[in-house]
Amino acid sequence: MDPLAAADPIVIDSFAAFTLGIIVYFLGARLTKKFTILSSYSIPEPVSGGLAAAICALLVVAATGRTIEYDLSVRDFLLVYFFTTVGLNARVADLTRGGPILAVMLGLTLVFMIVQNIVGSAGALLFGLPSQAGVLLGTASLIGGHGTAIAWGPTIASQYDVTGAAELGIASATVGLILASVLGGPIAKFLIAKNKSAAPTGEEGGETHEAAATDETRAPINHVEIMRCILWIHVAIVIGYSAHESLLTAGLKLPLFVPCLIAGIVLSNLVPAIFRKAKSPAGTQSMDLINEFSLSVFLSMSLMSMELWTLAGSAGVLAVTMVLQAVAATLFIVLIVFRVMGRNYFAAVLSAGFAGFALGATPTAIANMKAVTQRYGPSPLAFIVLPLISAFFVDLANAFIIQWFLALG
Repeated sequence: MDPLAAADPIVIDSFAAFTLGIIVYFLGARLTKKFTILSSYSIPEPVSGGLAAAICALLVVAATGRTIEYDLSVRDFLLVYFFTTVGLNARVADLTRGGPILAVMLGLTLVFMIVQNIVGSAGALLFGLPSQAGVLLGTASLIGGHGTAIAWGPTIASQYDVTGAAELGIASATVGLILASVLGGPIAKFLIAKNKSAAPTGEEGGETHEAAATDETRAPINHVEIMRCILWIHVAIVIGYSAHESLLTAGLKLPLFVPCLIAGIVLSNLVPAIFRKAKSPAGTQSMDLINEFSLSVFLSMSLMSMELWTLAGSAGVLAVTMVLQAVAATLFIVLIVFRVMGRNYFAAVLSAGFAGFALGATPTAIANMKAVTQRYGPSPLAFIVLPLISAFFVDLANAFIIQWFLALG
């Protein structure tokens, strides 16, 4: 019997977890200021703070024998809030130009998902596990994340006699999230330096740069602007939630933030076109502030709540396979993704994002790209292309690819 399971857990409620998430962000900001290597390699503040908090939690568990459980309902709300702001910030011109890029990026992602499961299967076989367990060391946990790993764990455990399959998947997703958080910035830094890339000042590489306007030319931040942005966000969420319920009724399961993101795109572009006096919040400083806050606290809460104490039981297979996955992802990004996407600044920013969702999660990808663009300059199209690929198409494709790999085994 696991001694940790026998002790009563330390339960942290939603308000306390939310408050800790804000504190963890400031911890990360302090660490980034103190250790210049973090800012040099564009490691987001929530990542450095969240990892430090997760290590502290591990020490508490080791000292007390009690696990820590967080109520993350506020975190999930912030995820919806963040992606709704991404949709409201989107411009039709960017989406139109991004059509061919979306198709190419989707093709690259599908190829990499196959590579990722091959690496996962090799790691499983190396440690005497059935090849089917490889999906839990591959796309089910990495591109799929904790939710997909938990969903597939019982199936693989029962059908292929893999003891602790769900725990293996959760552990893989946890390590993948750490790798995704720390690899994106250094990859972008390497590509930008090697190719002497810079953020374009005009239309270049299929991007529009109206969003790069200086703060002085945009509406100032005040209580009226903040409230107006919040109203737009909530209207988009209401529409997105209604669409989500309809999709569930029709048998189509997608994360709630996907229809909210799409609702934001439609509202921000359609309403001002129909009602000339309606002013879109896209690109305003107030919307950017809400966007940054929701993403930063979401990521802080995600990383600080990682259960690092669950990794010990699968240390060997995890260490070897995750190193292989990190190497495979890095080589694929540097040698293929960056080159195919144009070998320019946009491609470098997208590469940081690709590392984020290929090994971790969509919010991690966005945080990676934000850290890069804050240091080097804007790349608005990257923030439209990547979420649509990682949050919409990939979830659908992953289900089929997992089924295919299980059948092959």
